[in-house]
Amino acid sequence: MIRLHQFKRQWGIANPSPFCMKVETYLRMTGLAYEVIEEASPLNAPKKKLPYIDDGEKAIPDSGFIIDYLKASYGNPLDGGLSRAQQGEAHLMRRLCEESLLWPVVYSRWIDDRGWSVIKPAFFGALPPVLREAVPWLAQRRVKRMLWLQGVGRHRREEIYRLGIEDLAALAACLGDKPFLLGAAPASIDAAAYASLANIIAPPIASPLKDYALSQENVVAYCERMRERYYGAA
Repeated sequence: MIRLHQFKRQWGIANPSPFCMKVETYLRMTGLAYEVIEEASPLNAPKKKLPYIDDGEKAIPDSGFIIDYLKASYGNPLDGGLSRAQQGEAHLMRRLCEESLLWPVVYSRWIDDRGWSVIKPAFFGALPPVLREAVPWLAQRRVKRMLWLQGVGRHRREEIYRLGIEDLAALAACLGDKPFLLGAAPASIDAAAYASLANIIAPPIASPLKDYALSQENVVAYCERMRERYYGAA
């Protein structure tokens, strides 16, 4: 059986990491049997990041490579019938979710005080008291450095959120009135998009990103549709 190594669940969604949630959603969408292994730290992962999967003797890290492996090993029921144009659209939307939109979301969680006040106890509250201040301080400092090097961290707060809202608006426009991003049938891009959107809407973190996402009726309905279809109504 496939074993999915990921962070502990939070906030009533499959995972607080959109990349972990993407893989679990894909597994559910394809009906593949799997077992979740909750990891307190990514340090034992092959690339020091979560998620990764074990499949027999093989360990596959990185959500994109995991899904590529699953398609190659178990078939491609979600994307096998996509046209070249649809494949291109899916690739662009995935990059939007996982590279462009990701960084404003990271900022909203780790740098914005409203997000950090939720993230710090959720992610570090179980640490021994002697580590409970130093470890989150170091983690936040590392994230600040990552944001600076990536470029988003050099912008003002309102500029960062404007960039994220532009991405959300583009995704909402691509969705339109369709049930799924590429039409009537779900595709693997829906695993990535749903994981990204749910990780904005569901956590108890106030931000302009969440406000905007909740203002888009089609986005809210899409997330509810994906949740009910693959995780049940509860």
